[in-house]
Amino acid sequence: MLSPGGLHLLRLSIRASRGSAFLGKYPLPPAGCSAPRRLSSWGADPGWYHQAAHSAPVHLAADFLVQVQQTSGLPWWIAIAVSTLSVRTLVTLPLAAYQMRVLAKVEALQTEIAALAKRLRYEVSVRAEERGWTDKQSRFQFQKNLRRLVSQLYVRDNCHPFKASLLVWVQLPLWISLSLALRNLSNQDSSLQTCLSTGGALWFPDLTSPDSTWLLPLALGVTNLLIVERSDPSPVQKLLTNAVRGLSLLMIPIAASVPSSMALYWLCSSLVGLGHNLLLRAPGLHKILKLPTRRSETPYKDLMDAISRKYFR
Repeated sequence: MLSPGGLHLLRLSIRASRGSAFLGKYPLPPAGCSAPRRLSSWGADPGWYHQAAHSAPVHLAADFLVQVQQTSGLPWWIAIAVSTLSVRTLVTLPLAAYQMRVLAKVEALQTEIAALAKRLRYEVSVRAEERGWTDKQSRFQFQKNLRRLVSQLYVRDNCHPFKASLLVWVQLPLWISLSLALRNLSNQDSSLQTCLSTGGALWFPDLTSPDSTWLLPLALGVTNLLIVERSDPSPVQKLLTNAVRGLSLLMIPIAASVPSSMALYWLCSSLVGLGHNLLLRAPGLHKILKLPTRRSETPYKDLMDAISRKYFR
């Protein structure tokens, strides 16, 4: 899933001129595709989107996609799926497991933090009476010292919450780079546009055109909705889940407006993400990761019950 900034970038990509050329060095394309060519000029005053779409990370992502397709000889639609599976499994799955371990440690500290806060509140109240602090000064001293003590606990257990955000900081740039790379490759001025125009399958034979049937966008929306389901969400998780549900629905018309290569990549990425989420729920994996908090022994049953309560009752 994307942040609002990522969605804004994609909306601009839909409106952007299809006249931008894709630059890159590739092996000889398969028969039926024109030879790669390189243009020398970007234009007098390229905008920020143009610069982002032709940045080094996007070129590296395009090189990776082309190398996978041309080395394997697979049809483009399978090559996109294979590329997505390999990137998400080798890069983001280990980070997701690390994130889960960090969050489990943070969760395990909550009881200790609550006891510490209770004791600190008493100590601050005693000190406030001795020194004549106002309520505002007492709250300030309590919050300042609680933050310091909680930070010490995070350092002690090596579980600062910022470490749990590493997955987002890696996954989001990868998602944007691969998306823009596929858009560049699907552009009418791309040297590989002909290959992608015949590289699809079933109801989306042309990967350079939007999916007129909306099957890919609808499948993407359903998959993203399944990803965010939780068995017993907290109030904060409920708020976040509802926000992501809205974002999942918003992605449907966006996916119907971009080349099918991008919509296919988004669907593959979400399907792999759903598979990883299910894998990370496995009790056996929790034992391997030595998570400090107690987890359900029937996570899949709990998930199905949550979905049934939400959508079928």
